[in-house]
Amino acid sequence: MEAPCFTCESQPVLKRAPVASWTSVVPVLAALVLIPTWGPEPTTVVLVIVGVVLAPTVLAAVHHAEVVALRVGEPFGSLVLAVAVTVIEVALIVTLMVSGKSSDTATLARDTVFAAVMITCNGIVGLCLMVGALRRRVATFNAEGTATALATVSTLATLSLVLPRFTTSTPGPEFSAPQLAFAAVASIALYGLFVVVQTVRHRDYFLPAGAELTPEEHATPPSARKALGSLALLVVALVAVIGLAKVESPAIEDAVDAIGAPPSAVGVVIALLVLAPETLAAVRNALRDRVQTSFNLAFGSAMASIGLTIPAIAVASIWLEGPLELGLGSTQIVLLVITIVVGGFTVLPGRATLQEGGVHLALCAAFLFLALNP
Repeated sequence: MEAPCFTCESQPVLKRAPVASWTSVVPVLAALVLIPTWGPEPTTVVLVIVGVVLAPTVLAAVHHAEVVALRVGEPFGSLVLAVAVTVIEVALIVTLMVSGKSSDTATLARDTVFAAVMITCNGIVGLCLMVGALRRRVATFNAEGTATALATVSTLATLSLVLPRFTTSTPGPEFSAPQLAFAAVASIALYGLFVVVQTVRHRDYFLPAGAELTPEEHATPPSARKALGSLALLVVALVAVIGLAKVESPAIEDAVDAIGAPPSAVGVVIALLVLAPETLAAVRNALRDRVQTSFNLAFGSAMASIGLTIPAIAVASIWLEGPLELGLGSTQIVLLVITIVVGGFTVLPGRATLQEGGVHLALCAAFLFLALNP
């Protein structure tokens, strides 16, 4: 009589009970850390603990966003992280404006939104082009969809952040109430139209061009139950990231004052923290030769940051005290114009080299440097 084969498929195999992965534990842990640290003035020890928890929470958010994206497919998946992060970005801006701790909350929304545009359109785009070009010498993507996204971002930025500097109904870089309402409605309309074009009418324009799928991307999409679980953990992780960033905000403001940087630097730091999950997700896609997906994340984030944040802040301004300055300064306008021009030259051919990536990174570095040394 032959001995039973315990490794054969026909034989039952005892398996260990699944253990929760760190990507599931970290968001919950971050939320638990956030609860006792939200109200009181944080001590140095608390700030160190928050900083240690913040980094893995960002990584966990990226993981769960990719699980949801794999379930819904592109380009729907790229919208998940962009919209989720932008909604919480609005909450953070409003919270800081209400708290009044910043030395100049009137420009906080403008500074954060503009920083998000510059970081996504130059920093993330440049970094992904560098990664893609290093892997295949030339990074390829769909020019049609990327050009549409860039044109929408440019229009939204001009309507919401440039025009207030030149209108004459109110003094200073502010919109009058009717002008602000028009900008808010136009922003929502353009963003909504782009979502329809991206996900329904011309979905093929936003799919990766000429990419070789890795074994991971050939994998069966996760079940609906797993995707819903990841969606819930993604929301928890993002809330924890923004909440912990809010806990760190007094230290950030003190650091900005200590180095003599202008108040606008607070908005830059907020944008860097908020965009950390999307940056990591975009770079990971570029490493898989999916530069188009990286661009969907980058330009989609910039678009959502303007198209959703400005209308939300416009509504919140009804209850918020003080002025709402949206108009960019002359230096910021110059950086925005050159970003749009260079972006057009980059995306229209549908392929780019290390040089284009380096140019965008140089523009991002110039923005960050001038934000600290205006």
